[in-house]
Amino acid sequence: MALVEVKVPDIGDFKDVAVIELLVKPGDSVAVEQSLITVESDKASMEIPSSHAGVVKELKVALGDTVNEGTLLLLLETVGAAAPAPAPAAAAAPAPAAAAAPAPVPAAAPAPAAAGGLVEVLVPDIGDFDEVAVIEVMVKVGDVIKLEQSLITVESDKASMEIPSSHAGVVKDLKVKLGDKVSKGSLVALVQVAGGAAAPAPVAAPAAAAAAPAPAPASAVASAPAPAAASPAPAALPAHDPTAAKGALPHASPSIRRLARDLGVPLAEVAGSGPKGRITQLDVQGFVKSVMAGAVQTALQKAKAPAPAAAGGGEAFPGLLPWPKVDFTKFGPIERKDLSRIQKISGANLHRNWVVIPHVTNHDDADITDLEAFRVQLNKENEKSGVKVTMLAFMIKAAVAALKKFPQFNASLDGEQLVLKNYFHIGFAADTPNGLVVPVIKDADKKGVFQISTEMGELAKKARDGKLGPADMSGGCFSISSLGGIGGRYFTPIINAPEVSIMGVCKSSIEPRWDGKQFAPRLILPLSLSWDHRVIDGAAAARFNVYFASLLADFRRILL
Repeated sequence: MALVEVKVPDIGDFKDVAVIELLVKPGDSVAVEQSLITVESDKASMEIPSSHAGVVKELKVALGDTVNEGTLLLLLETVGAAAPAPAPAAAAAPAPAAAAAPAPVPAAAPAPAAAGGLVEVLVPDIGDFDEVAVIEVMVKVGDVIKLEQSLITVESDKASMEIPSSHAGVVKDLKVKLGDKVSKGSLVALVQVAGGAAAPAPVAAPAAAAAAPAPAPASAVASAPAPAAASPAPAALPAHDPTAAKGALPHASPSIRRLARDLGVPLAEVAGSGPKGRITQLDVQGFVKSVMAGAVQTALQKAKAPAPAAAGGGEAFPGLLPWPKVDFTKFGPIERKDLSRIQKISGANLHRNWVVIPHVTNHDDADITDLEAFRVQLNKENEKSGVKVTMLAFMIKAAVAALKKFPQFNASLDGEQLVLKNYFHIGFAADTPNGLVVPVIKDADKKGVFQISTEMGELAKKARDGKLGPADMSGGCFSISSLGGIGGRYFTPIINAPEVSIMGVCKSSIEPRWDGKQFAPRLILPLSLSWDHRVIDGAAAARFNVYFASLLADFRRILL
């Protein structure tokens, strides 16, 4: 027996992150790479894995503590000093991955090694999910994989999750492809293991599965930015503590707890439909819909209500009629199609933002005749570089200059305080086959239009491929939604909380404009600025719009 210290590995650019969930307690047996704690920053939540296998002797952190790389988490008693930890780099790898992807489900017990060292990797127990679709294949034949490395991503009508490998080795044959349906026990791949034996000991995987926390079916929420509500959030619900009495805490992942806090949902009153009663995103959204329709009342509403609500009314919006239930097949043939994962996530955020934020939209026009001529000339001169400058890159630079001149637009509400930001991260709406996402150009004030154009191209490609992580879509100060490539004149963009404004632009067109002597053809770009009336007034919004348009009309003003 030997006592070893388990510390926080390299977790990227995160400092002083808070411990929001303890996944083990003294006496628990843990496996290598098993998650020990969950930490949360302003950008994402992630799970910290163990670098050793053994029994937890003492926890060195508590709920609410802040940790950094190298912080001591716990003391672990290993079975013989010969059970070495993997290299530090290997231990660190799962931490950043947890911020961009759902926590993998526990691996199944290793299958017996076949002749020649070939083993079958099967789908482990994934809870109450049956016949789930394969939406992503993350490895290919010939790849060298590690124990617990994610092989495929599956998606049901409730959530998406990654399926890990129960062995380390070389992928010799893939038995699934995109669109296939899999269940517990389905064959995923044949893996050649070193020495013809399974990587983990036969008993280690079941022990790990028993000790590991239940998979979070609603982990799709963690892969997308969940902006904090602009209004004061309700009191935070308690984080999970494995030492607490059973049933004392709602069974939900950190991302679901955050969603519930943003929406003001009491998790203790939500019935979970996931494995072992785990609360999913759909459970939270369904509870909100029921409350809005008046079908359900929270304990707080019941305590405040002197009498039952009127029939058909909801406490949140008195007198609001329930959503109509219609049998559409009575009127003709129909086809049903599930909402994409992005639509489910963004829909809840957009609904909250539209209801909570008092939107006002100002419309204006910008004369971009000279700027468009300059852009075309710039692209011709730099044709060999392969970088194509877009009008959106100029608008991002103009947004930075406008935010510097009007700092109340580069702010966020935090309770009764206004947080004024001294950094300039600009988001831009990217259209993908599965819905709209908003990647963020970080530190746009320190980048030129060529660098911004290159970065936009890279982020847009990641968006189309479904590869954007939380870090790619968080931290925005101001967003630009462009419909210029499609058409239209003006629209009302919805503010991306916790930001306080957003600029919408439509398709430019040639229009006659009076120059003092005659009408001349000019290229005019329509602008639509939506702003939060709790932070910004009409006069400030009009000045911002006018200044933004003047920068596009004469880009030299940015130098002033």
